[in-house]
Amino acid sequence: MKHTKKILGTMLLTAAAVVATSCVDDSKLLFSVDKPASIADMEYLNAYDVLKAYVNSSANPDFKLGIALAANDYIAGGLVTRLVNSNFHDMTAGNAMKYASCVGNDGTMNFDAVQNFVSAAKAGGLTIYGHTLAWHAQQNNKYLNGLIAPIPLPVDPNAANNFLHITVPNAGKDPWEAEIYYDLSTPLEVGKEYVISMKAKATSGVSYNFWPGVIDGDTQYLPSFSAGEKWEETSITFTASIPINRLRFCFGAFQGELCFDDVTLTSDDGENLIVDGTFDTGDLSHWTKPSWMGSYTYEIGKEGSDNVGFCLTMTNTEKKSNNWDSQVWYQFAAPLTEGKAYTFTAKAKATDAYNCTIFTQSSSGGAQGYPGGVNIGTEWTNVSLTFTPGHGQVDKFTFNFGDFAGTIYVDDVVFSDGTSEIYATGFENQSIAGWTSWGGYQALSAEGEGYSSNQTSLELTPEEKKDTLTWAMNNWVEGMMKATGGYVTAWDVVNEAISGGGDDGEGFYTLQSAKNVSAEDAKNNFYWQDYLGNEDYVRIVVAAARKYYAENGGVNPLKLFVNDYNLESDWDDNKKVKSLVHWIEKWEADGVTKIDGIGTQMHVSCYANAVTQKSKEDHVEKMFQILAESGKLVKITELDMGYIDENGTSVKTENMTEAQHKAMSDYYKFIVKKYFEIIPAAQQYGITQWCATDSPSNSSWRGGEPVGLWDANYSRKHTYAGFADGLSGK
Repeated sequence: MKHTKKILGTMLLTAAAVVATSCVDDSKLLFSVDKPASIADMEYLNAYDVLKAYVNSSANPDFKLGIALAANDYIAGGLVTRLVNSNFHDMTAGNAMKYASCVGNDGTMNFDAVQNFVSAAKAGGLTIYGHTLAWHAQQNNKYLNGLIAPIPLPVDPNAANNFLHITVPNAGKDPWEAEIYYDLSTPLEVGKEYVISMKAKATSGVSYNFWPGVIDGDTQYLPSFSAGEKWEETSITFTASIPINRLRFCFGAFQGELCFDDVTLTSDDGENLIVDGTFDTGDLSHWTKPSWMGSYTYEIGKEGSDNVGFCLTMTNTEKKSNNWDSQVWYQFAAPLTEGKAYTFTAKAKATDAYNCTIFTQSSSGGAQGYPGGVNIGTEWTNVSLTFTPGHGQVDKFTFNFGDFAGTIYVDDVVFSDGTSEIYATGFENQSIAGWTSWGGYQALSAEGEGYSSNQTSLELTPEEKKDTLTWAMNNWVEGMMKATGGYVTAWDVVNEAISGGGDDGEGFYTLQSAKNVSAEDAKNNFYWQDYLGNEDYVRIVVAAARKYYAENGGVNPLKLFVNDYNLESDWDDNKKVKSLVHWIEKWEADGVTKIDGIGTQMHVSCYANAVTQKSKEDHVEKMFQILAESGKLVKITELDMGYIDENGTSVKTENMTEAQHKAMSDYYKFIVKKYFEIIPAAQQYGITQWCATDSPSNSSWRGGEPVGLWDANYSRKHTYAGFADGLSGK
């Protein structure tokens, strides 16, 4: 390997020479030819050894130089395999060891790719850094959400679910201008007493005529039914004076919507003569209207008379640019107490799934907080949010939904301070006192029905969801540890837990949550911590990793890292890394949980603006100092780099200048060198380069950017030299 290891780095540099010496005429040239400047400028790279040759193994034998790659590329045994074996000690699979890559929609797990990757690594003499056990992204959302979905309840065949929905767009002068019929298969017996009963409601109070008769024959004129705006049962008792075989309901003088449910026609023997009067089968074959009456419609409606009561209805007819462009808020009678925890609970649903942003505000202006949001689905479900006012004048709790087009329904609202209810309502008196709207949309107290206790499914309790997902996490970790058989001794046990925003009550960032991300992120990701709890989330995963590693052949010390990005951030003076260290202290406060190390991703950019670049470098140093002071092992887990020009624009590979490439090389050298200077040797666990080569233009990761140490043809770049110089301490 000593003489072949440079082939990958020099193959294209020597290509020109190969072409030049393959001519038929091999006589000497009578004139001199200068090498192209581009080739001459790169020749110094040939003098560099493979990267791992620059690691001082005697100073820290545990340090590992790593590369991230697609597992299948390494398993293939070709060019990538030779490059990795020559230059690195360790590998990280880009996707093969993530949850969504291994877990199917039905929960079955397939670890074939993982096992093949482990076998190939063993053959190549390389170790594997596991990525990742717990994360909110790249999860199998369908399976996980299915585990905690409401449990369907047995359907009561007598329960009213559907109903007959009649829409009359225009009122006439006479009842017979709009009618609907039910035709009986057998005429009623003359002289016999019958009872016709139904549940009914309408968009406004209405009396409608019941005039049964003989098809194309006589009519028996009977008293009217009536309906109000709520479902009510109504009935008429009558004695048939003619052989009735058509039941006629006449409502031609009415304009609006009329709903029937649970229609029955019985005699003293108790037999119901109406087929499917509950409408639950959706069969309307017995119901007709005169063909010449075309101005109204009838159809099966959903959610029958079991949905009763009222709710707060918020309708946004047009999606706006910002969530705060449409608001509804509840104004408390007096400001809430600064620093005191309050809890909002309610039942909610919407016409489409939506993460509704919550603000706490002051009616006097100035004070505003953002405690998060609530996830609202299309079925009634419990929502809750605990918040702590950060200002003494907070007296408004605000729903922001300007970026949502549709209707949101809220019912059974309770605000509590932990000891008593400050405000509670089920909106049953239709009052929205205390509620205010802004943004040009409707805020109504329940034209739609409120939450119904007649449930068709049973929502799992928070405790049941936690128990179920704890099992799922343990099952996943056990499967992965069996697949790796103790060979993988270091893991991203938790990935990207810190949100980069909010306040956990102690001045640090909160954890990632479906409550503090965009609606799209909430939909696409699965936030385990929302169900397992901010502290137990990590403790559960760490415990599972240690247990199942030991049970499946793990004999060497297991190293568990919490990995995150933007720890070198200058815009918040490294607040994210400070927050991560703080949270690790909280997770370990149980005296049982042990986190061995911190992984810093470092997806950085080199800036043409000297002031900006200096700020970036200063905060890289600050990050390393904070990590060193944590006492934890430190690994740069996902190092790669782009370039930002003077205009603040990311420069694509094909547009990069030689000077820009060399500036990137210097920044690589700075980062790697500072790692070794600032992180104590005993804490230096490793550095992993995330991209071996520049990113293809169609890549989902930094597409078209010069992120590699090699170019797309696997020729060494100036960044290779900077990385090597950083390792050697030049």
